[in-house]
Amino acid sequence: MTKAAIEALQTESARATALFASLTDEEWAAPSGCTGWRVQDVATHMASVFHSIAEPATIDGGTSTDVEQNAEVPVQARLGWTPQQVIAEYEEWSVKGIGALSMMQEPGMAEMVIPLANLGSHPMHILGNAIVFDHYCHLRHDIGATIPRAAELSKDVAALSATVEWMLAGVPQMCAAALSGCSQGVNIAFSDLGSSFAVRPAAAGEGWTVTEGADGSLPTASTTAHDFVSWGTKRADWRSMGMQLDGAAADTLDAINVI
Repeated sequence: MTKAAIEALQTESARATALFASLTDEEWAAPSGCTGWRVQDVATHMASVFHSIAEPATIDGGTSTDVEQNAEVPVQARLGWTPQQVIAEYEEWSVKGIGALSMMQEPGMAEMVIPLANLGSHPMHILGNAIVFDHYCHLRHDIGATIPRAAELSKDVAALSATVEWMLAGVPQMCAAALSGCSQGVNIAFSDLGSSFAVRPAAAGEGWTVTEGADGSLPTASTTAHDFVSWGTKRADWRSMGMQLDGAAADTLDAINVI
């Protein structure tokens, strides 16, 4: 189970609430690291995600098989909102959303596998991790692209551990098409977490697997979990992080693009 992710999410949500309260009108209107979205649009998205988790019938979240396309629907519907309205929605629905995610940690629900469009199919308990990832990435890498104090938010182990768990769980499904053209496995070692994971082809050519612990037969890509959030979502190229890995293993890293 991933109950620790709920505690990390509560902390991340408190950080988001404090940051939103501190933003000036100019900062709300500034472009973010998400193409086409202002800082306000990123905050709107974060609020609408909680809203859609807690009471999906009360918000139009789109019906396509592309989660990023669906994310645009509530953002576009709220373009005329004031920052105060966005804050109010976030404060209301973050509490309700975290409550709903907490219930998904309970036996009977936790193990239930549900389809999540092009994110793949996942057990319900890991949705808490997914929203920690969403917060960590949007706060530090997207809002942080234009607001320095967002970029400087704590990079604590709890949030990063929950984030990496979701990202690595998603790699075999979210990146299946790109990885189908790769054959070289690779270890990803996280220096700030003190952990390593082996990303490699499954037996009989049936997709890819991610397992904890390094495989001594594979090359190793050393990174921080914080940087992985950036290059693992294609917000940056892994080569720009000072990582060096040649040949087919480089192709494997290029294929990683977590949504």
